[in-house]
Amino acid sequence: MTLSPVCHNTRPAGALPEQEAAAFDLLERLGIDYDRVSHDAAFNMELCAEVSRVLDVSVCKNLFLCNRQATEFYLLLLPGDKPFKTKLLSKQIGSARLSFASAEHMEALLDITPGSVSVLGLMNDAQRRVHLLIDNDLLADEYLGCHPCINTSTLRIAMGDVLHKLIPAMGHEPAFVTLPWNPEE
Repeated sequence: MTLSPVCHNTRPAGALPEQEAAAFDLLERLGIDYDRVSHDAAFNMELCAEVSRVLDVSVCKNLFLCNRQATEFYLLLLPGDKPFKTKLLSKQIGSARLSFASAEHMEALLDITPGSVSVLGLMNDAQRRVHLLIDNDLLADEYLGCHPCINTSTLRIAMGDVLHKLIPAMGHEPAFVTLPWNPEE
């Protein structure tokens, strides 16, 4: 993976894809500071681990889920190295069996493609169809590492800004869940 060793606190220069530009516009409008690093497309948590070292932040895992009928949608944020079992989350939120939502639903509801999903995608969910779920263990982190709606760049944003400025500005109310580190226990 090609990864810039330089962190920036501004948006990338030049023309940006529409979703990425909108993410930076939102952060600037809200006065949210961030650090950014550019890299090749990071489609999985293994590639994000390299990014984490440069930004000195744990890039969180962002899972786009739905119930069996694909009528309820969820964006789950949890620590990047935390294992995940759908049945444990389903029980906590009182939902029918959860599975990963389709790329079509992701694009329709969040205007994001697979590999690029992040909390910033909720800015595109004007009808509030996606429920935001945040694992309580993520709250211990000082910063949140996430993509700006495209997986060729990663941001480090203060967790306080995410919780108290960003999420409220997007009109979403998070639900907090507690998922085990060892789901087999």
